[in-house]
Formats: sequence, C-alpha cells, structure tokens
Amino acid sequence: MVLRLRLSRVPGPLGAKRHKPFYNIVLAQARSARDSKPLEVLGTYDPIPQAVVGAEDGARKVKDIKIDVSRAQYWLGVGAQPSDTVWRLLSMIGLMEPKYLPGGAQTQREQKGALRGVRFETHVKRKGEEGSVQEGEGGMEKVVS
Repeated sequence: MVLRLRLSRVPGPLGAKRHKPFYNIVLAQARSARDSKPLEVLGTYDPIPQAVVGAEDGARKVKDIKIDVSRAQYWLGVGAQPSDTVWRLLSMIGLMEPKYLPGGAQTQREQKGALRGVRFETHVKRKGEEGSVQEGEGGMEKVVS
C-alpha cells in the first residue's frame, strides 16, 4: 500500500465557492480519488494571498499554510511520498530539500551543493521581524511569509 501526502480540495471556511480554492493537506492511498476520505488530515493550505490582520494598507499579502509538523515528519519517515505541490510546501517550511532551485536548472554536481544553501523567503528574517513561524491552535504551526 503506497501512501501519498497530497492536497484535497474542500469547501472554504464560508462554504463551497467557485474560484475560491481551499485545500486540506492529507495522507491518502496513492490509488484513491482526490476528494475521497483520507487516512489522516495533516493541515490546510489557502493559495489565495490575503492581507495579514492588523497590517497597513498596501502591505504584502501572504498565503496561509497550517500543518502539523510532527505528524508530517512521522509519515515522511515511514515512507509516505509527497506530491509535487506538497513537496514544494514542505520545502518552504524546511521539512524537505527543495526539488527545484529558484535559479534554474544546474548540473547534478552543482545541484547537490547548491541545495544546502538555498533559502526561501519564509526562512530569511527581515529587519524588524522576529520570526516567520507562528504557533497555532491544537499543535499546528502557521507559516507566514
């Protein structure tokens, strides 16, 4: 039985709407349908950028990613395979190495050394910013870029 970490589309917090995607990050069998019942729900992902509460007008909008890091690490440790999109999300919060470098294609030798040094914007602390990971409810972590 092959297990996959992938996205499953669910109705948003205010109900099902067209052009308003909202996803659960789930653990499911590889052969099951996208929206079938998962084995475990690990978190949520809202791909629509939204303004941070209390931010000034014109401030940068962020995408909301909430994930139970300990459960994700456990399932990756026992062999669950993430989909490409979930791989990208997990690499943003530092759980996995990035699959592709932002600078473009490199040779295998260059790629091995460069993967260790690549950092996404969520890892780089800006002036006047204390951190980019916030603790949420129920042991979930909220990553704000």
